[in-house]
Amino acid sequence: MAQYAPLKRQLVLVVEDEPILRMAAVDMVEDAGFKAVEATDATDAVRILETRPDIRIVFTDVDMPRGVDGLKLAALIRERWPPIHVIVTSGKAEIGRMKLPADCVFFDKPYDERRVVAEMHRMSRIC
Repeated sequence: MAQYAPLKRQLVLVVEDEPILRMAAVDMVEDAGFKAVEATDATDAVRILETRPDIRIVFTDVDMPRGVDGLKLAALIRERWPPIHVIVTSGKAEIGRMKLPADCVFFDKPYDERRVVAEMHRMSRIC
């Protein structure tokens, strides 16, 4: 009987400082068929991105501790890792009207998980 290698799930870096929200986002990502890697803030996210060239999508909150917010993280990702797609989320609606870096998508909190997952799948097809 032929053996097939399992399909490699694409990696999504979830950046969220609130543990409960991070766990919920990780569940959403994994339920959608992706593999999640977790970061508690932008500094942690950059450290992970520097060592994990296999990450294709970053899902980040805007408000985070230690000085670098999700918008700055998105800009840094666009500058240093242009192929990575970024989804930004926040409970502050005015942030959604701000100019995001290229190939970044914004969702207001509370976000519709179906729309976020659909966007992740769209992004994964163009990686």
